[in-house]
Amino acid sequence: MKLPKFLRDFLIYLTTITGKSQRTRKEYEYDLILFMRFLKAIEEDISLDRLHTIDISEFTIDQIKEVSLEDLYLFMEYCEVQRGNSSAARARKVATLKAFFKYLKGKRRLIDENPAEHLETPKIGRRQPIYLNYNEAKDFIGAIQTQSYSARDECMMVFFLNLGIRVSELCSLNTDSINGRMLTVIGKGNKERHVYLNDACMNALEKYLEERHAYKGEGKEPLFTSQKGTRFARQSIARIVKVINTNSPSPKEKLTPHKLRHTSATMMYKSGADIRTLQHILGHSSVATTQIYTHIEDEQIQEVLKNNPFNNL
Repeated sequence: MKLPKFLRDFLIYLTTITGKSQRTRKEYEYDLILFMRFLKAIEEDISLDRLHTIDISEFTIDQIKEVSLEDLYLFMEYCEVQRGNSSAARARKVATLKAFFKYLKGKRRLIDENPAEHLETPKIGRRQPIYLNYNEAKDFIGAIQTQSYSARDECMMVFFLNLGIRVSELCSLNTDSINGRMLTVIGKGNKERHVYLNDACMNALEKYLEERHAYKGEGKEPLFTSQKGTRFARQSIARIVKVINTNSPSPKEKLTPHKLRHTSATMMYKSGADIRTLQHILGHSSVATTQIYTHIEDEQIQEVLKNNPFNNL
């Protein structure tokens, strides 16, 4: 699909200047295409059911100049009511619109007013992360032995549980990411961090390297390769996690690689990791994000209250 030049320029700016990942760029692109199609549908009285058929290649900056805060509210209502977007999905769209209009006004000087400046972000209910407890995690790892390529899959899962890395970070690991016991991880925004490989990681890695499939692609050599000798995609890792979980004696509902990251972070915090150390290990730019993992179970809260010295007054 051909995009308007100002939109293409914004997407290039995202990756080359602000350091956003290709995945984030795709999400922003999707949101803005949807937004422009919505504007055109409203302007030309086209049914919103036919939004996907609307061509925005001729969309002009003059049409963008006409956008008001009310138009943005109308778009957010459409996303909530007709598309069924959650508050988290709508919050991402708000972030997209804010970044887009800020770029047009501040960087390019293509518009005089920023209609998204006062656009509020939907409140997102804070949910406790879903994670495996210690015994569930042991069952999960034990179930790997029933799989083909068990050494490879075990190594990947051990990395998730011990290092708390993201699935995208696991996929992007290369053979030269390892230097002795230190692992170089490239996180969001291409930020580099170094993580220590404990004994469990080193033992799993040693077993995996003995039967690792040779890489048959081009460019840097990935650490983890598929049976065909290719680099893993995020979706492939998610499927492996799903199969292992299904074969586990205590499967967790809708277990994903991200929930394994939650498990790792939660267990490290419960074992005494301080919040700043955990922030570095997980690669969070803000400590507020890390604090999501510092939840305490209701039973622990009750025990603390029971043991309060003033309970005996």
